Amino acid sequence: QVQLVESGGGLVQAGGSLRLSCAASGSIFSINDMGWYRQAPGKQRELVAVISSGGGTNYVDSVKGRFTISRDNAKNTVYLQMNSLKAEDTAVYYCNAAVPDQILGYDYDYWGQGTQVTVSS
Repeated sequence: QVQLVESGGGLVQAGGSLRLSCAASGSIFSINDMGWYRQAPGKQRELVAVISSGGGTNYVDSVKGRFTISRDNAKNTVYLQMNSLKAEDTAVYYCNAAVPDQILGYDYDYWGQGTQVTVSS
């Protein structure tokens, strides 16, 4: 079993910054992609940013140039630095980790519990 614990959410004014962290623990030999998703009220969950084990990154267009995803493989931790925050960034942010499962033969997706980010305009 793998557990993901997120931290760093909160309330911030528009134009401000927050840094989210997500630490994975448990039976982990390796982690492939790690990412951040968000879900605003009344909307579907969307991918915000993803980072591969080798450091390759991808972002949704709406956060490019403002958000930066990074990871520390030694600590099994992924970060999301969010700058120039806007009211439309308000959402619950979820951490995701794709962990190879030797029995299943493919990656199994694990999720954090979510952390609220609220940006006041």
